[in-house]
Amino acid sequence: MIETANEVSICSNALLSLGAKPIASFDEASYEPNLDRAKLCAGIYPGLKKSILRGHPWNCAIKRVQLSPDASAPPFGFRSRFLLPGDWLRTLAVGDERNGQRVTYRSEGRYLLSDEVVFPLVYIADVPESEWDSLLVDVMTAAMAVRLAYPITTSGSMVELKTAELRNLMDKARAVDGQDDPPETLGDFPLLTARAGGYRGNW
Repeated sequence: MIETANEVSICSNALLSLGAKPIASFDEASYEPNLDRAKLCAGIYPGLKKSILRGHPWNCAIKRVQLSPDASAPPFGFRSRFLLPGDWLRTLAVGDERNGQRVTYRSEGRYLLSDEVVFPLVYIADVPESEWDSLLVDVMTAAMAVRLAYPITTSGSMVELKTAELRNLMDKARAVDGQDDPPETLGDFPLLTARAGGYRGNW
């Protein structure tokens, strides 16, 4: 039986790839005087997860909804405003192009403003790791290894190695996505363009 991925298992596998001990939880006590691996992972993981999910239209993270208008209309400009879903990370499409429906709208904070009565939305959601595709798990593990590489190993060459591994996985994701759907662009992640030395001041 394949074990379901979670935030701790992903971080642990990233640590193991760097030759470090895994963690049992983000709250476990540290017995290492110079490095708290659990606290380090807890600080990096949430923001990095959102960045990875936002950076590519992963099939497992795409949702579509019909939003209803908020009780309070905008004071001017549009007739209605629609509250984004709580798990929203990035808008992919609005309206239904197959039926020729085009929606004029504007994003303001956590709201979408429009003259529509209902608002069709396709978006990337902050889905739990248990729903992730195996390739997304691999990408997130590699991304954590990049972020952890310098504080764990203090080696710039290790950062470069792990960055190259992440880049290869991103290329694989592009290829797989191209087989299933129309070609998409993954986007550039800051950790793929940063230089190894740039990590020294981030933790």
